[in-house]
Amino acid sequence: MSGYLTTHVLDTARGCPAQGMKIDLYRIEGEARTHLRSLVTNADGRTDAQILPKEEFAIGTYELVFHAGDYLDACGTPPEEPRFLDVVPLRFGMSEAAHYHVPLLLSPFGYSTYRGS
Repeated sequence: MSGYLTTHVLDTARGCPAQGMKIDLYRIEGEARTHLRSLVTNADGRTDAQILPKEEFAIGTYELVFHAGDYLDACGTPPEEPRFLDVVPLRFGMSEAAHYHVPLLLSPFGYSTYRGS
């Protein structure tokens, strides 16, 4: 089995998938941070393609960067200056060739994540 990476973003304040959120994926190697791709969530809060597909999978450290502030602005969440949550980076390791699912549960004042399936 080859590994791959997916995500799912849920807006827990509104009780719905977070459609239209930009997500960047980086590979971390020592002090180097290499941008691999940018995707946007669909109506289900997922990306249309795997964030890191099987043919590009490599064991290592990665970072998903969720552009939560832009999403909250687009949803009409009352603005703050600065916004409490703007860019949400999640750094994690993938140590085996498996399906890694890293979801984000988001509200304007908090978030959580976990290794899903």
